Amino acid sequence: MPLACNALQKSKSAMAIISSASTKLTWILAPLLVLATATIRVHGQPPSTSGFISLDCGNRNTTPYTDSSIRGIQHQSDVGFVEGGLTHQIAAVYMAGAPYESQKTLRSFPNGSRNCYTLPSTPGKKLVRALFTYGDYDGLNRTMDGSPFLFGLHIGANFWEAVNLTSWDPSSTIWKEVLTVAPGGSVSVCLINFGTGTPFVSALELRPLQDSMYPFVNSSVSISYFRRIRFGQATDFITRYPLDPYDRFWEGWSFSYNTYPWMTLNTSSPVRRLPGDNTFQVPEGILQQASTLDTNYSFFEINVAVGPNLDAKNLQLLPIFHFAEINISNQNRRFDIYSDNDLLFPDFSPSRFQADSMHENGQFLHNPTATFLLNKTRSSRLPPLINAFEVYSLVRMDNLTTDADDVNYMKEVKKHYNLARINWNGDPCSPREYSWEGLTCDYSKRNQNPRIVAVDLSTSGLKGGLVISFMNMASLENLDLSHNNLTGAIPDYQIKSLKVLDLSYNQLDGPIPDSILQRSQAGLLDLRRQSHMLKSQRYVLFK
Repeated sequence: MPLACNALQKSKSAMAIISSASTKLTWILAPLLVLATATIRVHGQPPSTSGFISLDCGNRNTTPYTDSSIRGIQHQSDVGFVEGGLTHQIAAVYMAGAPYESQKTLRSFPNGSRNCYTLPSTPGKKLVRALFTYGDYDGLNRTMDGSPFLFGLHIGANFWEAVNLTSWDPSSTIWKEVLTVAPGGSVSVCLINFGTGTPFVSALELRPLQDSMYPFVNSSVSISYFRRIRFGQATDFITRYPLDPYDRFWEGWSFSYNTYPWMTLNTSSPVRRLPGDNTFQVPEGILQQASTLDTNYSFFEINVAVGPNLDAKNLQLLPIFHFAEINISNQNRRFDIYSDNDLLFPDFSPSRFQADSMHENGQFLHNPTATFLLNKTRSSRLPPLINAFEVYSLVRMDNLTTDADDVNYMKEVKKHYNLARINWNGDPCSPREYSWEGLTCDYSKRNQNPRIVAVDLSTSGLKGGLVISFMNMASLENLDLSHNNLTGAIPDYQIKSLKVLDLSYNQLDGPIPDSILQRSQAGLLDLRRQSHMLKSQRYVLFK
């Protein structure tokens, strides 16, 4: 739904309200967006896209391509990044209006409660963005049929946000974005089936951030995009790469608010950051624009309305205000900054041609109305000014991911036996309600990653030899591989933690390795094996 603004005059004051039925913009004027993104101009070579991942979900063509509307960013099919799902195209009637090529296709997940993408990465801070264009791909008009249509997103093993498409125009594109810390060599993004509509995704994007940026983001705290606005006169509905080398989406204020009493300021003079200040790295081209009011007005209010996806009563928001005084006059400008009715920053005066980014040291604020007020002080000659604004909601990263070694070994097992269990997707142990079938995990050690302590693959149709990956799982206590068609010799499983090894009802042959036999005879290992399947009987233990 397009944003709407109301400018009110009362006692020479003004209020401007950003309001929306959702926390995310929709791209209803999609042709305008395509035109705008195609007109971005940056002198010289564009910034590096090293580490960028841009997946066109549901695209069956595995040849990478560059979208003409996003200069310099290469897109690729999501084949190989996810298991399962069905590929689709949006309805023909919506094709011409798609803002990007990647919004013409999608991948849906009608089966399973959780389906996960694995994005290769390096440890450190990342921006992860998911885009959704329903486009009536299934011909069911699900967004407009009056019934709930929503599903969930996980980042790693933690709940990120709900995607609520109920009553949305099927041509609309929405996005969800999270700033998070990649714990290792990959980032997992999962779609969660709530039973109220088939989850789908049109595009997935990962962008590396400098570790000095957004210092309040850490292994325990991620932040979800709520709004990110650039003020002043913007020619683009969405400003992104290459103006922003991190490809953040900046919504253009002027597309909704460009009438009296609003006034725009701009400058061609440099607007600099303090030396060594890399906290937010707002693009200079954004800081060179600002919005203010006619001098007869004294305050404005930014209200980022809470949509149906979020619990307003428990909403915790992190606002970040970006200022730079770019007015060539030397008149005094001072104002107070409020969150709801709480004074955040009294008597603030923006620095001339220098970026000031104001936030409460990463503190999340209880602000159920999602309202922020900038109010001129009595001593100020000029009304408030603002160049850019970011606000995020809290994503708690309370669920620790499974021990990385255990994850890798289970993936090897899955690949070796070509296992296709529906819920063997995403993290094996976390969150608990989505743990893999047949696994038992130990969550008892606080602040430590869960470990896999039992694997039950009995009656799973396993064929071939015993995979050696099991012997590397340092916490494994119980391994049940009974009632399969395993053949060959028993590997020397030297796992001191192993207490039960069930190999009964298979086609194994050869002697039992000494290390296993000795631990069994000492009562340290319960070895279960059926005698009539052996070619060599002298080491049989009957169970």
